Amino acid sequence: MIMTITTSLFLFLSLLVLSCFLQVSSNGDAEILTRVKKTRLFDPEGKLQDWVITGDKRSPCNWTGITCDVTNGGFVSVTAIDLTGYGISGEFPYGFCRIRTLVNITLSQNYLNGTIDSVPLSLCSRIQVLILNVNNFSGKLPEFSPEFRSLRVLELESNSFSGEIPESYGRFTALQVLNLNGNSLSGIVPAFLGYLTELTRLELAYIGFEPGPIPVTFGNLTKLSYLRLTHSGLVGEIPDSIWNLVLLENLDLAMNCLTGEIPGSIGKLKSGYQIELYDNQLSGKLPESIGNLTALRNFDVSQNNFTGELPKKIAALQLISFNLNDNFFTGELPEVIALNPNLVEFKIFNNSFTGILPRNLGKFSELSEFDVSTNKFTGELPPDLCYKKKLQKLISFSNQLTGKIPESYGDCRSLDYIRTADNKLSGEVPVKFWELPLTRLELSNNQLQGSIHPSISNARHLSQLEISGNNFSGAIPVKICNLGDLRVIDLSRNRFSGSIPSCINRLKKLERVEMQENLLDGEIPSSMSSCTELTELNLSNNRLRGGIPPELGELPVLNYLDLSNNQLTGEIPPELLKLKLNQFNVSDNKLYGKIPSGFQQDIFLPTFLGNPNLCGPNLDPIRPCRSKPESRYILVISVLCIVALTGGLVWLFIKTKPLFKRKPNGVNKVTVFQRVGFTDEDIYPQLTEDNIIGSGGSGLVYRVKLKSGQTLAVKKLWGGPGQKPESESVFRSEVETLGRVRHGNIVKLLMCCNGEEFRFLVYEFMENGSLGDVLHSEKEHRAVSPLDWTTRFSIAIGAAQGLAYLHHDSVPAIVHRDVKSNNILLDHEMKPRVADFGLAKPLKREDNDGVSDVSLMSCVAGSYGYIAPEYGYTSKVNEKSDVYSFGVVLLELITGKRPNDSSFGENQNIVKFAMEIALCYSSSSPEDEAMNRDSRGNYRDLSKLVDPKMILSNRDYEEIEKVLDVALLCTSSFPINRPTMRKVVELLKEKKSVE
Repeated sequence: MIMTITTSLFLFLSLLVLSCFLQVSSNGDAEILTRVKKTRLFDPEGKLQDWVITGDKRSPCNWTGITCDVTNGGFVSVTAIDLTGYGISGEFPYGFCRIRTLVNITLSQNYLNGTIDSVPLSLCSRIQVLILNVNNFSGKLPEFSPEFRSLRVLELESNSFSGEIPESYGRFTALQVLNLNGNSLSGIVPAFLGYLTELTRLELAYIGFEPGPIPVTFGNLTKLSYLRLTHSGLVGEIPDSIWNLVLLENLDLAMNCLTGEIPGSIGKLKSGYQIELYDNQLSGKLPESIGNLTALRNFDVSQNNFTGELPKKIAALQLISFNLNDNFFTGELPEVIALNPNLVEFKIFNNSFTGILPRNLGKFSELSEFDVSTNKFTGELPPDLCYKKKLQKLISFSNQLTGKIPESYGDCRSLDYIRTADNKLSGEVPVKFWELPLTRLELSNNQLQGSIHPSISNARHLSQLEISGNNFSGAIPVKICNLGDLRVIDLSRNRFSGSIPSCINRLKKLERVEMQENLLDGEIPSSMSSCTELTELNLSNNRLRGGIPPELGELPVLNYLDLSNNQLTGEIPPELLKLKLNQFNVSDNKLYGKIPSGFQQDIFLPTFLGNPNLCGPNLDPIRPCRSKPESRYILVISVLCIVALTGGLVWLFIKTKPLFKRKPNGVNKVTVFQRVGFTDEDIYPQLTEDNIIGSGGSGLVYRVKLKSGQTLAVKKLWGGPGQKPESESVFRSEVETLGRVRHGNIVKLLMCCNGEEFRFLVYEFMENGSLGDVLHSEKEHRAVSPLDWTTRFSIAIGAAQGLAYLHHDSVPAIVHRDVKSNNILLDHEMKPRVADFGLAKPLKREDNDGVSDVSLMSCVAGSYGYIAPEYGYTSKVNEKSDVYSFGVVLLELITGKRPNDSSFGENQNIVKFAMEIALCYSSSSPEDEAMNRDSRGNYRDLSKLVDPKMILSNRDYEEIEKVLDVALLCTSSFPINRPTMRKVVELLKEKKSVE
């Protein structure tokens, strides 16, 4: 009895002591957490508002993001902190590690920044899991002392860490997961990581490593199940040791410059579920042993140099995604491939496959994406591609397919995207096919016939309708105007008749309209001026009547207008001078009258041929304009009557001061910004049609030569103050910006005049026009042609210095927002001047840290091809947007091509083109590089990139390589990775290549 009481008392006292200890322990952890939150973290969304010590709720175990566990001593303590995606900011919270039982810190997808220092980090040596993915940490990767023996998971993906991977990372004896993806690291993939023998997952993807091989030591990682080295600068052959990693489930070596053949030993990867080898330079045939990988579900070897036929054993694999595109495969597809019940994604485009497509493709699987384009397939399209009603993309263009479009396709409501152009398809398109919920329909260059069914109005989200080069006929249905998302209409080279629907003005997103080579009649709808996104309009080779609508001149971004070979009458509207046209053609019509002065240039001559009643001076063979005799008689009689009625006063006034030379009425405010030897009175008489040298969205540009011999450029803005908001904005921006800027590489604003009737800006005249004209004009230019590299390099440095001044030395700083080659002007010595500040904005800077604030955009600022990618997801811009645009200009100087040159191919631009070449560029000498070709015979070096019109020396190649490196830095997808313009100037001036 006494013993029982004693035992009970002992247990009671033990529980009491334990309770007191737990309370003290919990209180200590809670105090650490609240102190760290207060001193190191910022919680703008209030996700951690329950981190408060109150009353009886002193344990943190129920707080947000906190996990507690029972320790070996039987005590409950904090073991893990997971604040993933809570929107917190601040610096790394070292204080968390004062919790002695803490083993897991996960802070992913937040806004934490700053560096991570090794000394305070030593507090965390007991940590087993440290995950900091998707934050803003920078500086060198944190060093880990030898005390970090328990670290099992280290993930630092998508931050801004730099420098080489420290050697200390090779001493994590217990490490199972290492993820450094998406950082700005340097050096090569280090071999010492091959000694982390406990690793099961290693990720070093999307890192700008220097070119280097896959370390042979990685073959020691026998426990590895996941190896990801995508876009990691890898070169050379895949070492044989990699094929010994029999536990590998995921092998991703894509987007590198790996070479050589895949050996049969790949068949050892029995656990392989996914193998990604795309975008390398691998060659040879696919080894049949791949067919032994029965667990394989995703296989991608696209964009390599593989040859030969597809082995039947590989075709029989139960793959979910099967990608062989962009290789040199030949032969027929094995029928067995159609029996795969798992097949979802099948892409074999850009090969040389032949024969008939297996008829049962799609019948046994939930096929979603089917792309066999650019091969040599014959026969008909498989009728059951959409048997499981899951097909989304059907792409089969550029083959030799025949027959009709299967009726079953009209019932495939899952279809979103169809491209079957450049085949020999025939017959009428099924009615239900027209009303599929597509975003793109391309049937061009076949032998299809019939009409566009009005049910196309049900395809509400159609953005591209391309059916050119067929035998379609009938009228363009009015119902087409219900497709509010249409961006492209290409009905060219068919037999469409009737008129263009006047309701076309409802298609507000239209960018390109091609209806040439049809039988269209009627008039061009003036309502088309409402399609303000339109950049290309081609109505040539039809039977259109009536006049050219002056309203077309109001289209703000139209740069291609072809109305040739119609039956148009009337005069050419002077309003068309407002357009910035790269292509303009009204030849072979019935137009008459005087050609507007802005078009009276040799470059436009072919535009007007075939209109015998057009006239204009100095445009042989266009006849000069002469007054008709009866017109002169009427003029004489009218003048005599006026003289008789007014006593000759009016005649004397006209004779001594012609109306077109008079100074406009109203008070004019003249502001002079530089010391000049002329006045506004010297400018007015020169603003005549004969002196127009250009036009744009904001006004006309005149070349004015004064009596003193000085030549000026004068921009006369459309309308008067308050009449055109965009014109008002341009005037104000130019005056506020250039009025106070003084720099040798920025165009000089000499004077401005703000009057009631119109306003104009006076600049120094640039004899050699714009850099864009010099690089891209098909006509012989005044400048030395072709432009040599020394001059191009000098232009690059000068323009960079001008932009650097705007960003760093101007007060306030200025972001240009429309940097492009056409806005870099060249004087008589080819010295560059940054110009056109109509979109420029002052850049505010915060007082605390000097970080540039951003400028809100009311509309998209910039020009197509130069716009930074972040414009797509933000309404704000800063100086890094200018840096991207300048990078595009550098690539123009190197290649001599426009940013969106057609030679780059579909969905390509100058940045992607340069990136692909630079990715596989080796550091051999220019002479060796010029002879270094891949198996397709294409250059993979600078000789493929540089403008072929330039004759280059070895030194030129060295400079071009340096400028290319700078350009690629400037055009990084991430603004944070782009250098400042001040740094750009330094990099361009450095004698050595950019590291």
